[in-house]
Amino acid sequence: MSQAVVDGDRAVEETVPAPAGSSRRAPPASVVVFGASGDLAARKLYPALAALARDGLLPARFALVGTARSHLEDEQFRAHLREVAPDHGPRWDEITAGARYVSGGYDDPGTYAELAAVLDGLDGRDGNRLFYLAAVPAVFPDIIAALGSYGRPATAPDRGWTRIVIEKPFGRDLESARALDRLCHLYFDESQIYRIDHYLGKETVQNVLALRFANAIFEPIWNRRYVDHVQITVAEELGVEGRAGFYESAGALRDIVQNHLMQVLALTGMEPPASVDAKGIRDEKVKVVQAIEVMDAGRVAQDVVRAQYSAGSIDGMGVPGYRDEPGVAPDSSTETFVAMKLAIDNWRWAGVPFYLRTGKRLARRVTEVSMQFQGVPHLPFAPAEARGLHPNSLMLRIQPDEGIGLEFGAKVPGLGFTVRSVAMHFEYAEAFTQQPHDGYERLLLDALVGDPTLFIRSDEAESAWRVCEPILDAWAEGTDALARYPSGSWGPREADRLLERDGRSWRRL
Repeated sequence: MSQAVVDGDRAVEETVPAPAGSSRRAPPASVVVFGASGDLAARKLYPALAALARDGLLPARFALVGTARSHLEDEQFRAHLREVAPDHGPRWDEITAGARYVSGGYDDPGTYAELAAVLDGLDGRDGNRLFYLAAVPAVFPDIIAALGSYGRPATAPDRGWTRIVIEKPFGRDLESARALDRLCHLYFDESQIYRIDHYLGKETVQNVLALRFANAIFEPIWNRRYVDHVQITVAEELGVEGRAGFYESAGALRDIVQNHLMQVLALTGMEPPASVDAKGIRDEKVKVVQAIEVMDAGRVAQDVVRAQYSAGSIDGMGVPGYRDEPGVAPDSSTETFVAMKLAIDNWRWAGVPFYLRTGKRLARRVTEVSMQFQGVPHLPFAPAEARGLHPNSLMLRIQPDEGIGLEFGAKVPGLGFTVRSVAMHFEYAEAFTQQPHDGYERLLLDALVGDPTLFIRSDEAESAWRVCEPILDAWAEGTDALARYPSGSWGPREADRLLERDGRSWRRL
């Protein structure tokens, strides 16, 4: 091969001015998508690249190459790109017209030889290459090893940079995550590895930082002295939606808790960073996850609830139970719902429980962080006058209807003196005219410009598995029962009892 696949990372000077309203623009590069014919690429990656092209954030010298086991000709791949991301303007049309496709097995050396030849033939990209692993996680080791074996050494920085984006989940447990990490570092420096969690690309997730550190009124009360407990919910109305093969091997803990929920928890609980850059933010996120108390089997049985949805109704339409979904074993014990109580053992959060829950086929789609504050130390009103008064709470709605809410006590109009809780809401859609970028748009652009701030560092991924693995081990030993809940509900009764025993309840969403 005249020019191999992999290279070291270096900064590339931006030579084309960014469009109005944008501070960044991707440098010349070739993007290679592994799993190019799959669902993730079609639903998320191609529309995100098309949106970046439409907004003028992709340069003139930009190429897209798809790689997968499915056999497609170049023109079939181009038609697929136009189908999944139509009407995105002339720049996207130019990119799709020049897109290339390489079919073959991920463990076949011939696939990578052909890929290298295709990349060598794409002139004018400065040798910059972004490899995106959107295939099933089981083939990640094959792809990483092959890219390393057929790659050019990191001692040739004049040939451009190379970065690799790895989709979640990063491993299936702590040991597999460490093994995957060791394999990555055989061929790539940590600065070249971008472990992606698209939740971190969402504007409202990032606004957790803005709310805390740009407002003097919140940070002083963001601690155990004022906060009674924190709830984080990631609820979905959808079922497995044809992804039973993946979900049967993953489950809700691996699919959502180990990544999405841990990331939101880390941003909510982290200390103020010394600097708002990749090192400052990621250092503090890691500290929070490392401070989470690891459970033994007894604690798992007491503080973790797992469940699976049964038949029910969503938006007035009947839906099947999980075990009746195509591709799911009739006796499956895979969890589609997890609720847990976590403790963070540090100065800021000691004694403050964090309640997490996620599930499929729940009553509505919503992701929210709710921080409930302690009650007032003395209430001077008669009980009848304050019957509708609850402790203050702050809500950060991540999706949908992105915004922030604050509940506080107010007097009810009238001749008597009655107080009750009222809500004040801020919605991003009303306050800002511009449409927020999709999480994948933001993160793809970050990877192209070399900004790792919103990606997961290796020690952070390991720390999250350190919390989740004892739960998986306890479940494997069969120390707890799998609860059931009807589709369209808010989960099993056991999840309610998790809070009720502490004198608390889930916030109504």
